[in-house]
Amino acid sequence: MLARKTALVLSSLLASATVALAQTPSRIEQFNAWGAYSYDSGKGKVCYVLSVPADKSPANVDHGDNFFLVTQRPGQNISYEPQVMAGYSLKGGSKVTADIDGKTFSFFTKEKSAWLENAAQEPALVAAMKAGKSMKISAVSARGTNTSYTYSLSGITAALKKIESCK
Repeated sequence: MLARKTALVLSSLLASATVALAQTPSRIEQFNAWGAYSYDSGKGKVCYVLSVPADKSPANVDHGDNFFLVTQRPGQNISYEPQVMAGYSLKGGSKVTADIDGKTFSFFTKEKSAWLENAAQEPALVAAMKAGKSMKISAVSARGTNTSYTYSLSGITAALKKIESCK
């Protein structure tokens, strides 16, 4: 009985470790402010570009780790999906906005992440990112703090080109 339980626990741990290893991202290459990454998921390869903010506001709060990603999931027919990842919980029902040279895009929030409200705008956002110099993300924390982040767009075009053949 003990051997059977031990085998069950070990196989469960091995399965968990295999899943964790399968989802460990590998950096493909760094392009100025943007890195290109990939990992294998249970549904195929996932590739994405990621950057961290060059500037955070207000300066007197703990922002945690914040990222902006653009993801490709060919096995799920997802191409260039932008996502905001905050280092804190976002206010429920609030919107996150991205501003690139006066072009604004609205994101819906869920916990610590945000996605474009209208998926049909994804190509326009990616095009604006490629053409722009910087992007400002504005959000509201669950505590009601207005926050903003400025991302450099230097390297975004090369990073996206690197993952365009993700398979």
